[in-house]
Amino acid sequence: MTDSQVSRPLKGVRVIEFAGIGPGPHAVTMLADLGCDVIRIERLSKNTNELPDYLTKLGLRGRTTIAIDLKSEGGQQAARALIDDADVLFEGYRPGVMERLGVGPERFTETNPGLMYVRLTGWGQDGPYAQTAGHDINYIGLTGALAAIGSSDMPVPPLNLVGDFAGGSMFALIGVLAGLLERVTSGKGSVVDVAMIDGVSSLLAPIRDMADAGLWSDQRASNMLDGGAPFYRTYRTSDGLFMAVGALEPLFYSIFVEGLGIAEAELPNRFDPSNWPDLEVQFADRFAGNTRAHWERVFDGTDACVTPVLTMSDAPNHPHHQARADAEPQSSLLPRFDGRILGATGTEGGWDRMVELLVASGLSAEAVEEMTLAEAIGPGSVSREHDAAENRHNATQ
Repeated sequence: MTDSQVSRPLKGVRVIEFAGIGPGPHAVTMLADLGCDVIRIERLSKNTNELPDYLTKLGLRGRTTIAIDLKSEGGQQAARALIDDADVLFEGYRPGVMERLGVGPERFTETNPGLMYVRLTGWGQDGPYAQTAGHDINYIGLTGALAAIGSSDMPVPPLNLVGDFAGGSMFALIGVLAGLLERVTSGKGSVVDVAMIDGVSSLLAPIRDMADAGLWSDQRASNMLDGGAPFYRTYRTSDGLFMAVGALEPLFYSIFVEGLGIAEAELPNRFDPSNWPDLEVQFADRFAGNTRAHWERVFDGTDACVTPVLTMSDAPNHPHHQARADAEPQSSLLPRFDGRILGATGTEGGWDRMVELLVASGLSAEAVEEMTLAEAIGPGSVSREHDAAENRHNATQ
């Protein structure tokens, strides 16, 4: 079945994305892959093309883009026409910016009452920090997550996965999907305030429950799941590589120590933290005695919960990834539907497509031409890239 024949769950849902970086584009790319018709509004600027490569590979795919000067009358008219014809608006600016640009949620209460207006920020729409800058490391730092991650003497940020993406884009997707489902019965849209600090706090709930029960210490690397337990951590092999051990349950632990060649009956009680240093030394010595490849052979296919720690460049070559990958490994961000890999969506047309959308939203072709000549609107980065690719293709025919 070709990609064009695959029915995508959100086909027919139109999303207006105000250009940003990080978790916003990540969430909207998933919406595009799910079938949404995404229109990305960029700032009209001479520097629109100067974007990092990683944005063009992920954050701009599956879109039709238009560059708009929202400070001009023509730009305002174009943006409002597109939003009035949309199901979802997605923005990640500081609170008040959209209102100052004339496209805040109140503007569409009457003209598009079913609009899902999604606002993704780090600090949220209110609170003392709402107007201040921040990044993932700040959001996870303020929630307690960062203090729990790292070595015993220093917190270590886990890339920008926890705040930006787990607590940000994923929670934004939950808001979009829940809002669209609720709209089916109510007919009304919602303003969805997605704050990364709230998302991270939600992710921390199970750990906080453990702390409330006296099962978690604020001291890093001293708990069951933070590298403190010798049966849930990584070990260095003789060739300087690492194995990941997650042998929590009794059966898995038995298989694990058997694979190491250790008699479980001779080991101290693993649930007594005072025995953890001794167990760690024994396990570390065994792993250090052979290469990672050796330990992969020992534990592969077992229930020991022991796997190699692969680099991002090596991971796609692992047999399990190879068995589940489509023709373009890791191209889609989505779960599978009935076993189908939906795959990534491509660019949805160039400037001609954008003109069609503006006209379909109620603007006349003459008005669009006047806006273009007045430099109130113009082709966005994806539209320019698409048109350039089309020109190159046509030149070879």
